Amino acid sequence: MRDHVRILAYLHIGFGALGLVGAVIVLFVFGGIAAVVGASNAGAPHDLPIAAVPIIAVIGAAICAIVLLLSLPGIIAGFGLLRFRPWARILTIILSALHLPGVPFGTALGVYGFWVLLKPETERLFV
Repeated sequence: MRDHVRILAYLHIGFGALGLVGAVIVLFVFGGIAAVVGASNAGAPHDLPIAAVPIIAVIGAAICAIVLLLSLPGIIAGFGLLRFRPWARILTIILSALHLPGVPFGTALGVYGFWVLLKPETERLFV
C-alpha cells in the first residue's frame, strides 16, 4: 500500500499544480480583457467601458483566488502523504470527498483516494 499512497500523493500534487497553472492563466486572461476594455475607451464619448475595467479585474482576481484555495490543499496534502503524516491522511480523505463531483477525473481521484486511505494496512502507515 505504500506505493499506492505515493501514487495518490503525486496525483494530488499534479492536480494541484494544474490548478495553479489554471489560476495564473485566468489572471492573465482577465487582465488582458481589462486592458483591452480600458484601451478601447480612447475617444469614447462616455465612460462606460472604463467603468467595466475594475469589475473585470475583481472577477478575474476572485476566480483566481478560488482556484488557488482549491488547489493549494491538494499540494499540501500530497507532500504530507509523501512523508506519511497523519494529518495528510485526514486532509486527503476530505479532499477525496470534495473531488467526487468532478466527473470524470475528480471522481476517479476521489474514489482512488478512498480506496487507498481507508484500508487498515494504510492506516498503520500513518501512525
